[in-house]
Amino acid sequence: MLSDAVLVKAVLEGDRDAFCELVKRYERSVRAVCMSILREEHSARDAAQDAFVKAYEKLSKLKDAKLFGSWLAIIARRSALDILKQKAKDKHVELHENFQAKAVDKQLDENTQELLKAVVRLPKAQRQVVMLRYFGSHTVKEVANISERSVGTVTKQLSRAHKHLKLIMKEL
Repeated sequence: MLSDAVLVKAVLEGDRDAFCELVKRYERSVRAVCMSILREEHSARDAAQDAFVKAYEKLSKLKDAKLFGSWLAIIARRSALDILKQKAKDKHVELHENFQAKAVDKQLDENTQELLKAVVRLPKAQRQVVMLRYFGSHTVKEVANISERSVGTVTKQLSRAHKHLKLIMKEL
């Protein structure tokens, strides 16, 4: 498996297939970032697609190709926030509190679907760090950078989320 740095270099040299590989590698985590903010599948997919387009267009500005994943997650977060702001301006914002986990990915097993049902019931800050950490496969440090919080805050939010999830899972 080629590293992100190798793939980024190949993309910058004109290899579009290399970017396709990066999309495949990060599609799920980018969607998780967008879903944690938008909480609606279609908008999250739009934001994710927008994030990949922006990443492709601005790839030459990436200073350290080894940080592609974190850089992409930040772009995804901003894309999702842009869509959320646009919806608010248009007065069509409908955040789905009763989000159905099966809408995220119909190929998820039952345990993961149950966990997602519990995760969406978490408070916003806890939900966001859990989605980034466990569904986006980011390190705590990357989650802190993406969410613009300190590592200590993220760690505390994850700890509280774990306790809260245990209670929620007992209810389900």
